[in-house]
Amino acid sequence: MKLDIKNAVKNVKDTVREAVEKVKTEKVYSKLDSIPNGRASDSITEGCLVLEGGAFRGLYTQGLLDFWMQNNVNFQTVIGVSAGALSSGAYMSGQIGRSARVNLGYRHNSNYIGVNAIRKAHSLIRLDFAIYDYNDIEPLDMERFNDDRRRLVVVATNCETGKPEYFEKSNCSDILRAIKASASMPFISPMVDVDGKKCLDGGCSCAIPYRWAIDEGYGKIVVVKTHEHGFRIKDAKEKGSARKVYRRHQEFAKNLDESEVRYNAQYDEMDRLSEEGRIFLVEPSQPVTVARVEGDMEKLGELYWLGYNDGMKTLESLKNYLKG
Repeated sequence: MKLDIKNAVKNVKDTVREAVEKVKTEKVYSKLDSIPNGRASDSITEGCLVLEGGAFRGLYTQGLLDFWMQNNVNFQTVIGVSAGALSSGAYMSGQIGRSARVNLGYRHNSNYIGVNAIRKAHSLIRLDFAIYDYNDIEPLDMERFNDDRRRLVVVATNCETGKPEYFEKSNCSDILRAIKASASMPFISPMVDVDGKKCLDGGCSCAIPYRWAIDEGYGKIVVVKTHEHGFRIKDAKEKGSARKVYRRHQEFAKNLDESEVRYNAQYDEMDRLSEEGRIFLVEPSQPVTVARVEGDMEKLGELYWLGYNDGMKTLESLKNYLKG
């Protein structure tokens, strides 16, 4: 009898747990079905596309890239940081809407973000869900992704040196793992080993790698930002919290503490380069108010469509820039 009661209680707890998990999983963007599908053409657009990070602000980038893919804008070279690196995956594979469906459909799945993520990955955000698990739902087109005509570079921060590491698809042993490292946020995620290097978020050392594109000699450089024109981090100054948390990685901590000052300087320089016609800047046409780990699905959906519509608005001027 006691055994039966214990089993009954266990079954009830399991049922409740599954029901709660189902409710969380089903909390999705109300217009998820409106996200476009399809495949990008096989055309290649000469130039380098630079993608900023920003966690869930990356939905802006995903909307913009989806529109560009629908209109045959498929850059030969892409370099991304953090959320920008994550967004680059479906862009390289030519799968329209795939990145958005991960975030707008599974943001509240605890295997991605929440209790199960913490249990499995010791991190609030379990990137393995978006990078690997989601393949069971919508497989990444690895043949297109690995096309050697298309160059993919992702930026992570080396926790030993504090400097950026540029992992390229053609010479990295596992570019998907490098994408994971690039998007693993400090303080909440463990370090990721890529080719023997312990790494975290690329934004800790290089938030927007437009300088890499310049140094590589690209004549046409398109930068997608995830903050509106004129945005700067207020009261940016060196801080000491990182040096306390990462006591064994002082160079990394130093760069992390100085990242806000460096970020504002990069935004200043990009404005100047844009005015000179050296780069083509795409930035949100409205202020971006979503949090880094935003939970409001309607706000996230609106940000996606803001990017999509901004892609539409900038298409003609982008093509003119690329022809010039």
